[in-house]
Amino acid sequence: MSENLLEIQNICAGVEGRQLLHNISLNIAAGETHVLMGPNGAGKSTLGNVLMASPEYRLTEGKIIFDGKDITEDGTDKRAKAGMFLSFQDPLEVPGISLESFIRTSVQQVTGERVKLMAFRKELEAAMDILSMDHSYAARDLNVGFSGGEKKKSEILQLLMLKPKFAILDETDSGLDVDAVRTVSRGVEEFRKKNNGALLIITHSTRILESLHVDRTHVIVKGRIVKEGDGSLVDEINKNGFDPFIPDEIKEEERKAALLAAAKAAMESVKTAELGGKRDVR
Repeated sequence: MSENLLEIQNICAGVEGRQLLHNISLNIAAGETHVLMGPNGAGKSTLGNVLMASPEYRLTEGKIIFDGKDITEDGTDKRAKAGMFLSFQDPLEVPGISLESFIRTSVQQVTGERVKLMAFRKELEAAMDILSMDHSYAARDLNVGFSGGEKKKSEILQLLMLKPKFAILDETDSGLDVDAVRTVSRGVEEFRKKNNGALLIITHSTRILESLHVDRTHVIVKGRIVKEGDGSLVDEINKNGFDPFIPDEIKEEERKAALLAAAKAAMESVKTAELGGKRDVR
């Protein structure tokens, strides 16, 4: 086992005063592929955003150590320059900036080195070929008019060109057909092999994992890691779902919350009926 590239130490985080992550801890070594799975609203994307220091989220406890350095207080730009990357679940459209220009500028910002145009274009086209992307997309505005699959390929293209040490892929396979998933998976595997890059793959399904070796699987529910295991845990989740891994105390919390919501809805219904009755009398 190689030395840990990323250490997440008992972090708690939230947004607008609501705590969404509770004492999350996990370690990822260079070259490893980790998978984060869980039901809707479990905190998967929140963790990815917290790791990349999204200003929307606030880290309230714990530490994040990356490549031997404490980056807990570092902003997104410093984390990117240190070798971290986050692909978006729903990539933004940016009119006025071509895909090629965006990637070239990003490479220069991350590396701090001037990019040689001809060599860059040759490497860009080779990466686009891996993803079965028409070279004309390089001149198009970033993600503008791209289909869902093309936007996801654009994200993986950036991954291949930026060559980070660690990449977080947030629902990269969502909304893609079978062929597009295979293509994206090929790009991810290329990144992993050529750069010995570490991966944290956030996903609901497991289609993107079919061609990848998974070192560790983490199940998150209600902002808590409730189960960890090797790649075989993915098969167990496919067979039995998440319910067997949800602790009784979390199930009880959900039961109470559902009862409270039902009670509030009933009270509102009664109030509405009473107001309606008063109007009828008038």
